[in-house]
Amino acid sequence: MDINKYEGLVPDVFLFVDRRSFPDWEIARSTIDFHDLTFIVEGRSDYYINGEKFTVEAGDMLYAPSGSIREANTSRESPMHSYAFNFVWEGGDNHVRLPFGTVTRNWRTKELLKDIREFSHVWMGKQPLYRMKARAIFQMIIYRLLSIAHHQEQPLMDPRIHKAMAYIMDHYSENLSIAELAGLVGLNPVYLGKLFKQNTGSTCKEFLNRVRVNNAEMILSAGGFNVTEVAQHCGYHDVAYFSNVFKNIKGYPPSSALK
Repeated sequence: MDINKYEGLVPDVFLFVDRRSFPDWEIARSTIDFHDLTFIVEGRSDYYINGEKFTVEAGDMLYAPSGSIREANTSRESPMHSYAFNFVWEGGDNHVRLPFGTVTRNWRTKELLKDIREFSHVWMGKQPLYRMKARAIFQMIIYRLLSIAHHQEQPLMDPRIHKAMAYIMDHYSENLSIAELAGLVGLNPVYLGKLFKQNTGSTCKEFLNRVRVNNAEMILSAGGFNVTEVAQHCGYHDVAYFSNVFKNIKGYPPSSALK
């Protein structure tokens, strides 16, 4: 899964329903021009997506992308309670589908439930700027779902590597060594290097350079500093070396990023 293609998507929720179904609740058959993301918290319903029947119950997530033929009815014995989000992608990207099957089992996490309930309160309260806040919360919901899907394809990162990466990002301007990082996470330096590569696909040095260059690019593009000053700020004492590293990573020299 190419997780990066979802980076620029901005969802616009136009309908949200805290749906507590009556026994005769149903959705008439129609083709939808939006995305339907529904989280079932109680009860059971039958959904028909493009003619295929899916029975959903508590703990399931249903996703019907734009263009789907959708209909549904709830169980009379166990009417469904769900949170339904109907949304489109802004900017002409509505054709982009999320990487989920029609039904995902066991979607519930403490964080997702908290976000959904917060969204519900914001949407129902309709205070000033509520749509802006609701959009931000729903984007976090999408982020959490994509992260879960991504980690199902790739093993979770070793917490020691996560700690080392966080330390690098907090101290990138300093003279960091792999021995210092190894001591921080309680590993042998050689083993840390191997584990870091396995978890991130980069060596510690490559990751450090990427963090430094990304920060250098932001500072240069903001203006107010020259290349030498930015190089020193980001932990490089040799401007020529900084320029070479920057160009290798970004494909253009640091001078091109100057505002």
